[in-house]
Amino acid sequence: MSHLTRARTVFDIEIAGIKAVRALLDDAFERAVELVVATLGQRGKIVIVGIGKSGNIGQKIAATLTSTGSTSVVLNSVDALHGDLGILNDGDLVLALSYSGESEELINLLPAMKRFSVQIIAMTGNAKSTVAKRSDVVLNVKVPKEACPFNLAPTSSTTAMLVMGDALAMAVLQARGFKEQDFARHHPAGAIGRSLLLQVRDIMRKDSRNAVAQEALTVKEALLVMTHAKSGSVSVVNARGKLVGVFTDGDLRRHMATDEKILMRSLSSVMTRDPICLKDDALAMEALKIFNERNIDDLIVVNAKKEPVGLVDSQDLPKLKIM
Repeated sequence: MSHLTRARTVFDIEIAGIKAVRALLDDAFERAVELVVATLGQRGKIVIVGIGKSGNIGQKIAATLTSTGSTSVVLNSVDALHGDLGILNDGDLVLALSYSGESEELINLLPAMKRFSVQIIAMTGNAKSTVAKRSDVVLNVKVPKEACPFNLAPTSSTTAMLVMGDALAMAVLQARGFKEQDFARHHPAGAIGRSLLLQVRDIMRKDSRNAVAQEALTVKEALLVMTHAKSGSVSVVNARGKLVGVFTDGDLRRHMATDEKILMRSLSSVMTRDPICLKDDALAMEALKIFNERNIDDLIVVNAKKEPVGLVDSQDLPKLKIM
């Protein structure tokens, strides 16, 4: 068997494993979600325990839960019996991972955990195992076989656990009404945080870099304003300072091809009326969405009075790292 054939076989086996576990989903999953939501609602946390590869998957599940607003910690099953059990409090919820359901370290730990007022969700491939019997809810992650040619190395089974953990986290996220803004609070750094936390007013060009001109000005006068602001467009306002149009260097080139007197025309006669604009308190990601959907280079930013207070230039977005 070639390396490529082996790789495709592994993919096929693991995909089949995930489909098999999907078919096993039942009311137990609903109860698990309800337990997690209830625990978090009472200021409790999710304590995840597992041995070996299951423990490694537990780290990822805990990270996903925590990053989506569900406070989770990983407890080492061995260290727990030597003092680390102090991390567990009454009202917490235990998520016990063991594919066989017969991991000795986990079996020895569960009675100690039961001394606390906690409930236990088991994630196992053996619904009749010791761990399953000592748990309040069982999530069955039994797969037809491992991707290992000897059916020994945890492969399909750990993938199934990982996907079940993701499913649990996303169902809890939905049940708790977790929003994009909440997600941003947990990810203040990086592209996710920047795109979800930054407002348009934080990234726009403003003051001397925001070209604004009265609609009665000539195109020639408006070009001086654009040049001073180093801008490729100018926001056109009426006598009350309200946005009524936009004029760009692209507009200039198009008019020059057919109108020799374009420089002497008033902005009101050549501007594009009712231009696309965005409120200054909108999220930066909304500006990015508009750039992706509309064929424009500049986006005018207005305040509540519809006065142009800034400009977002598409060329600035890569530097701001929100693309």
